[in-house]
Amino acid sequence: MDNQTKKVLILGGGIAGLTAAWELSRQNISVELVEKSCFLGGHAIGFTCKATDKCQQCGACSVEDMLKNVVNEPLINVHLRTEIKELKKAAQFNIMLTQSDIELPDSQIKNLSSGKAAKGFSKYNNPLYVTDSDKDNMGSSCQITADAVIVATGYSPFDPNRKSTYGYGNWKNVITGLDLENIIRENGSLVRPSDGQKPQKVAFIQCVGSRDERLGNLWCSEVCCPYAMRMAGTVKHDNPNAEITMFYIDIQNSGKEFPVFYEKIKQNIRFVRTIPVDVYPLENDGLELRHMAEEEGSPSSEPFDLVVLSVGIMPGKDTVKLSEVTGIPVNEDGFLDNAISCCSFSSSAKSTQASQPSTSAASIAGLFVAGTAKGPASIAASMADAGKTAFEAMKYLGVMK
Repeated sequence: MDNQTKKVLILGGGIAGLTAAWELSRQNISVELVEKSCFLGGHAIGFTCKATDKCQQCGACSVEDMLKNVVNEPLINVHLRTEIKELKKAAQFNIMLTQSDIELPDSQIKNLSSGKAAKGFSKYNNPLYVTDSDKDNMGSSCQITADAVIVATGYSPFDPNRKSTYGYGNWKNVITGLDLENIIRENGSLVRPSDGQKPQKVAFIQCVGSRDERLGNLWCSEVCCPYAMRMAGTVKHDNPNAEITMFYIDIQNSGKEFPVFYEKIKQNIRFVRTIPVDVYPLENDGLELRHMAEEEGSPSSEPFDLVVLSVGIMPGKDTVKLSEVTGIPVNEDGFLDNAISCCSFSSSAKSTQASQPSTSAASIAGLFVAGTAKGPASIAASMADAGKTAFEAMKYLGVMK
C-alpha cells in the first residue's frame, strides 16, 4: 500500500486538527477532516494579532497560515457541520458521519444587503459567509473507511455565567477575553460595549473557571496569564493613558521568553495578587470590584470602566459522547485521555497518565488524541502536539520508522 492510498480521518477543524491534517498531507496521505461547526479554525482563528511595536508571539498568524494551507490542499477533504455518529474497527476503521445540529454563532452574524449571515473570521474560510438556509444544506451523512483516526475536537471556554457574582450578561461592560477579541476586530481597538468609548481603567480578572475548588475545576488553564498580558499590552499600546490592572492568583510561566516579557509588561501594567469576589454596577455603566486588599488583607473596592474575565479552558461539550463513540476514556479532569498521544497539558491529567500503563489508553490501535481535547494548551503547544501526533499516526501506518 503506497502513501496515497492511506487515509486518516481527523475529528476537529481547530488548530490541532488543521496542523495534523497538513502534516499528513505532506506525506501524501489523504485526510478526511470533520468539523462540527460551519467554519474551520476553531476558537483560535478568532484571535486577533497582539503585535505592538513588535510581534508578541501570540500565535494568531500561525492559525491563519495553517488554515490557508489546508483549504488549498487537494489531499484534504473537508466536511463542515458534520460529526461522528459511530466508529468500529475491523481491518480498517469504519466511521459513520452525520450532519450536526449546531447553530450559527451569534457573535459572527452580520447584516448584509441580501440578509443576515454568519461570517468566518478569516478570509481563508471557505465558505466565508453562511446563511441559515446554507447551514441547513451543509453536513455529510455518510460512511467512511480510514486507516487511522485522530481526535482533535478542542475545548470549550468556561461559561462566565457560572460565576454569577461577576455580573456577566447583566452589566454591559463585563466581558470575556473572547468578547474582547471580537470588539477589537470590529472596531480596530478596545471600546466599551455600553457607549463605544475607549475605557481609561480596565481590570483583567484571571482564573475565571480555573483553579476553582467550588466548581471542581482544579487545573490551571495555563494560557490565560500570557494571553491576558499580551492583550493588556495591546490595549496599553493603543491607549497609553489607560490604567490596566490584572488581578491574579499567581503568574503561569510559559516559554523561555516569558520572564523577559513579564518584566517588560510589569512596567506598564499593575498586578494585584488577589481575585475579586464581586462586581457591582456604578453610574455611567462603571463597575466596582470588591476584593481583599493585597497587603492589608482587608476588604477593599475600586472603580473600573471595563472588566475582562479571563475564562479558562474546559473539556469540550461533546467529550463524554466522543468517549462513548470512540472508546477513548475520560480523565479525572474531564478531558480525553490517550497515552499513545505525545503530550498532556493539565497538571492533574499528567498525574493521571503517569499512573497508567505506557500503552494506549484507548482500546483500539490507530486511534489518537491531539491538542486541547486532552487538556489546556497554547496555540504553539497545540500545533507541536498535533505534529507529534501526526508523526505517531504515520508510524502506525508504516510511513515513518
